[in-house]
Amino acid sequence: MKILALGDVFGEAAADYLVGNLRRIQQENRIDFTVANAENGSGSSGVEPKIAEKLLSAGCDVLTGGNHSMSRSSFFPYLEAHSDCVLRPANYPPDAPGAGYTVIRCAALRVLVVSLRGNCGFDLALDDPFRTLERILEREAGNYDLSVVDFHAEYTSEKLAFFYAFDGRVSVLYGTHTHVPTADLRIGKGGCGYLTDLGMCGPKNSVLGVSPEIIIGRLRDKLPVRFSTANGPIEAMGAIFETDDETGKCKQARRIVF
Repeated sequence: MKILALGDVFGEAAADYLVGNLRRIQQENRIDFTVANAENGSGSSGVEPKIAEKLLSAGCDVLTGGNHSMSRSSFFPYLEAHSDCVLRPANYPPDAPGAGYTVIRCAALRVLVVSLRGNCGFDLALDDPFRTLERILEREAGNYDLSVVDFHAEYTSEKLAFFYAFDGRVSVLYGTHTHVPTADLRIGKGGCGYLTDLGMCGPKNSVLGVSPEIIIGRLRDKLPVRFSTANGPIEAMGAIFETDDETGKCKQARRIVF
């Protein structure tokens, strides 16, 4: 199976870009399954239902979340109604709206997709992501053939530690959140395809999706400012992981930018 993982979608223009281009990319690369991180789909403060709908209609099979998944209460009912394909981090409290993982059937295979958030560097700590994934894998043992984990975390060290902890136990593990792609794409000794950060689907000429002038002013003047999504051309970043249907291990991986 070929799995396309897309980095944080930032802003409605990026969602529209995927609506216009994702199907072509999927056909050209013979993609079977697509996961995108949508927590910044409406810009720097969460995602609205209409953006999630655009991404699903564009060809995404599952949307994962992060630290902004709960930024808009208007999104809570959508999380509840679409918990089979739209996720928030699984290590939120159990009574939080929505679900943190799902099992999707793709052709003859069952794909477990898990959304998790790291704790390092965030003001509000969630449940331990290591223990959370342990519980999910134990609970769903025998119910899936392949597993994909989006680890939305600030520190590269936390992401790498997570990879070493679960190499050989999940098929694909990658990081999101920092919006800047890393150069450490690899397949672990246990057969886990890994990349510390996928990058971003958003404005190419920006600072993590935001207009550069705004960020420059914020860093120089130290004054609070309202962020706005940068204009200009869109670029989508991610990775393609090819897994062995029999073993569930990753056998090939490469970055993609379009």
